[in-house]
Amino acid sequence: MNIYDSAHNLANALKESDEYKEYIKLKEKVYSDPNSKKVFENFKSKVMEIQMAQMAGQELEEEKINDIKELEEAVMKHDTISDLFAAEMRFTQVMNDIYIILNDKLDIN
Repeated sequence: MNIYDSAHNLANALKESDEYKEYIKLKEKVYSDPNSKKVFENFKSKVMEIQMAQMAGQELEEEKINDIKELEEAVMKHDTISDLFAAEMRFTQVMNDIYIILNDKLDIN
């Protein structure tokens, strides 16, 4: 079996995982409601903006921190969006675990 076949097999296995299926189901549910989709994407965009600023070594303004906290509180009150974030975190953990396994086996560090 060549390496690309193995990669495709891994991708197929991931698509069949409970974590992925739950993530997709909840994402479709959130995205089926335009308002929920907008709230979800707005929050993710704000989080990404803050993460990028932190990675660039920029100091975060107190106002931005407060804005994201308020937005997070509002988002977490929306059960479906909150569930989607939790499912996304679980699937991301699976992907991180796979990367760790590959990294350990290949001794990349």
